[in-house]
Amino acid sequence: MRDLPIGVFDSGVGGLTVLRTLMAALPLENTVYLGDTARVPYGTRSHDVVTRYALLSGRYLAAQRIKLLVIACNTVSAHSLPALAAALPIPVLGVIEPGARSAAARTRGGTIVVLGTPSTIASGAYQKALGRLSPLSRLVSRACPLFVPLAEEGWVDGEVPRLVAERYLGDLRRSGADTVLLGCTHYPLLSRAIAEVMGPQVALVDSAEATAEAALRLLAGRSLLRAGPAKAVHRTLCTDLPDRFRGVAERFLGRPIGTVELVDLV
Repeated sequence: MRDLPIGVFDSGVGGLTVLRTLMAALPLENTVYLGDTARVPYGTRSHDVVTRYALLSGRYLAAQRIKLLVIACNTVSAHSLPALAAALPIPVLGVIEPGARSAAARTRGGTIVVLGTPSTIASGAYQKALGRLSPLSRLVSRACPLFVPLAEEGWVDGEVPRLVAERYLGDLRRSGADTVLLGCTHYPLLSRAIAEVMGPQVALVDSAEATAEAALRLLAGRSLLRAGPAKAVHRTLCTDLPDRFRGVAERFLGRPIGTVELVDLV
């Protein structure tokens, strides 16, 4: 069991920021990443459709003999985590609860700003979690849909992302915010532009880092951490356009990924 890989699932490439953090925090662990690029984006889908797609991917990864499934997608974490946990015979970890816990721990009593896609913000999942974990904090939610294509096109520095961040967030500078929770796996790539707009007094919380820490605790608690000595093996799967996926994925991961396996979930 210890040598089995960690499965990581997202609707596309955004979850690679979670994979990158997992690989840094757990360098001995084997991984298998699945991006459902044939059905991306999930953020515009209904709850039932998101859950149906998520179950297809979750069951496919479970069949690859994984020891833990990390849902590296805020939309799926918000809509489908209970269904996945009930359907699969392995532990399932989402990004929302770890991210909310980290933001609640970082705030100094000021406003917590939650940034996410329209679907994640509309789900209220982060707001509900933070209301439980940090009940005295004021919460402000803001959907920032253009951050996703900017990250995927590699426009993460310079005037364009700075102007988009200013348009979305400029009015929040005087909101009393001391913590900004990046509630989309694409957003860490734009953290510099977000920090420039919000100011140095604001802490940025990356759900990916919190999720990697939660995965470490979960595996350690179940005596499932891999000890080596063999080098970790990382497989990358997608459901459409593997060549395009590889190009974007290598930018997100900051390293070559080799062969991308094309799989069919139907």
